[in-house]
Amino acid sequence: MNEKNSLLAEFEGVVSGHRDGHGFVVRDDGQPDIYLPSNEMRAVLHKDRVKARIVRLDRKGRPEGRVTEIMERSDSPIIGRLLQESGVWLVAPEDKRYGQDVLIPKGATGSAKPGQVVVVELTEPPALYGQPVGRVKEVLGEIDDPGMEIEIAVRKYGVPHEFSEAALAQARALPDHVRPADLSQRVDLRDVPLVTIDGEDARDFDDAVYCEPAKVGRGKGWRLLVAIADVSHYVETGSPIDIDAYDRATSVYFPRRVIPMLPEKLSNGLCSLNPGVERLCMVCDMLINAKGEIHAYQFYPAVMFSHARLTYTEVAAVLQNTRGPEAQARKALVPHLLNLHDVYRALLAARQVRGAVDFETVETQIVCDDSGRIERIVPRTRNDAHKLIEEAMLAANVCSADFLQERKHTGLYRVHEGPPPEKQEVLRNYLKAMGVAYTIGDRPHPSDFQRIAQATKDRPDAQQIHTMLLRSMQQAIYTPLNTGHFGLAFDAYTHFTSPIRRYPDLLVHRVIKAILGNRRYQLPALPTPGEAHAKLSKRLASRARPDEQAQQKKLPADVLAWQAAGLHCSANERRADEASRDVEAWLKCKYMREHLGEEFAGVVTAVTSFGLFVTLDAMFVEGLVHITELGGEYFRFDEARQELRGERTGIRYTLGSRVQVQVSRVDLDGRRIDFRLVGNGEDLVSRALRDKGGADGERVEASARSGKAGRSRKAAPGAASTGSARGAAGAGAGKGTRSGEAKGRRKRR
Repeated sequence: MNEKNSLLAEFEGVVSGHRDGHGFVVRDDGQPDIYLPSNEMRAVLHKDRVKARIVRLDRKGRPEGRVTEIMERSDSPIIGRLLQESGVWLVAPEDKRYGQDVLIPKGATGSAKPGQVVVVELTEPPALYGQPVGRVKEVLGEIDDPGMEIEIAVRKYGVPHEFSEAALAQARALPDHVRPADLSQRVDLRDVPLVTIDGEDARDFDDAVYCEPAKVGRGKGWRLLVAIADVSHYVETGSPIDIDAYDRATSVYFPRRVIPMLPEKLSNGLCSLNPGVERLCMVCDMLINAKGEIHAYQFYPAVMFSHARLTYTEVAAVLQNTRGPEAQARKALVPHLLNLHDVYRALLAARQVRGAVDFETVETQIVCDDSGRIERIVPRTRNDAHKLIEEAMLAANVCSADFLQERKHTGLYRVHEGPPPEKQEVLRNYLKAMGVAYTIGDRPHPSDFQRIAQATKDRPDAQQIHTMLLRSMQQAIYTPLNTGHFGLAFDAYTHFTSPIRRYPDLLVHRVIKAILGNRRYQLPALPTPGEAHAKLSKRLASRARPDEQAQQKKLPADVLAWQAAGLHCSANERRADEASRDVEAWLKCKYMREHLGEEFAGVVTAVTSFGLFVTLDAMFVEGLVHITELGGEYFRFDEARQELRGERTGIRYTLGSRVQVQVSRVDLDGRRIDFRLVGNGEDLVSRALRDKGGADGERVEASARSGKAGRSRKAAPGAASTGSARGAAGAGAGKGTRSGEAKGRRKRR
């Protein structure tokens, strides 16, 4: 389409508001977002579906648009604080992407009091010359009430948090324990010393493990049993509990609170593999040889009796010292734990041969007091017990995927594509700029990434290199079309091991049971896809090649149904992640308000054209040092090196740079923490000028003393208000596409 036609054409999409008052139309066809100036946002709200056309291109060729038709108003509730100004009631939205306050008529405030957090239902949409009007639908409480941040997040992201009466009634009618009739056609494993190994704060137990030496072929090996809670025995397809579970698709984890996928009677009781009680399970029974290869496996339903509820800390202590107090307390289980450790080491060796990607990253845990306030943020260290369970679960998941493939039954695979071409190019340029001897090929293999990680692990900039490797990866999704798992280097992989908290695992259990019973499992009629499902579907479609799009249209009806289920589960997984991150960001902002003005050491964890994101060493909290806080210097953003470089002084800020910062501002509503450099801005400029010397240096020093703000030659418009997250750090960072949107770094397996 030529430029003239593109300016005349209309496009459909969803409005994405920005806290600064402007917005974007996120196009259905996957083309670049259309920028909407603030005057175009008067008659629309965040999440409205519209038609728009491009009216002009800015000097960089980016489209600016005008809304031509409002096709559908969003029915999402608006959460905010009820205020009274000059006798007028209004609600200021908590989500600043809603750029207008909502007027509340007298009599529509319900029982809400000024200052309280409320949920608003719109009764009149906004207009060019009129604000939106609404009524208070629900009162959540005071802003400082314990857990208020969670109440806000579940409504803000549309997380289902109340079970239907039908589901609760069905749960109440379930038995409290395993009945004799439940044992029919099950293998009795009650005498096998299966144990659960989880974190200290775990409340539901999906999996139990046991290992013993075994002869595999002509050599030595192990028999590894992974027993998983048999949720499918109690949750029948299409039942009220199943409908609610599908709607949620996953449990959502917040600090101090979990919104479970299943009612508590199942998640913490009947399905949880609690110690000392009989439980129904599905077992993956594997023979693993000395090289860590799965020689044979079988699936079967069983009944088990957990012989102990162990923690990662406890098991790690036993493995380190078999004569210590922890080992003495679990004397009968020590030989079995040692067997588990032996098979883990074999599986780990197979992982290394396979070339699976394995980056050592720091995960954190928020520790709260009884009122929900953060006491501290601590690193979550992974010991051999964590890794042991992880490898056992990976083995069971691989067997599940193989079982589905061998029996030619449609199901959901956990697919992780390799890096897309544009991210490959960014990564190659970065590795070259950093002088890394290795790079990735045109068709990258996981071993390429692992080789680079190993080759650079002792470099001082290893952390920043590994961060860039991680950012080049895509997110994994659930789909019936298996294309393998890139990060784990598996040809086929699925999720089988957590049916209490993940719906795809429950579906895989049902398929395996159907195959064992010589049947085919049929998905029920699925509900209408939600907003998250639609967004992810369009995003994936926009990335698909023409041949892939053509292939999609030829898929059988049953595969299309599974594809819809996979999209739903993938989208709701992202929704859960976003809600969890939002709560963590809120808690961290509230925590850092108590440290305003204090100075901390930190490391640069992202570089954009509009500034640096710095993570504090002591607190593991991230904030933005805006470009204007970098002293009197012009900075150029080097995308290949991921650095900001002073044009005249040569000062460089790059991933991994050590800095000293002061907490200068905390915006709780915007989930944003701002830092300013201490002893790095002006001091570094002066030092660089002294080193550089000459007349040019004197001119720059005069500029620095005059207090001119640092700027970037490539700074994004509106980048001063970037929200709580870094925006698109990495590929294409700071190019003004949508400079406030978070892009999570962690990729789920």
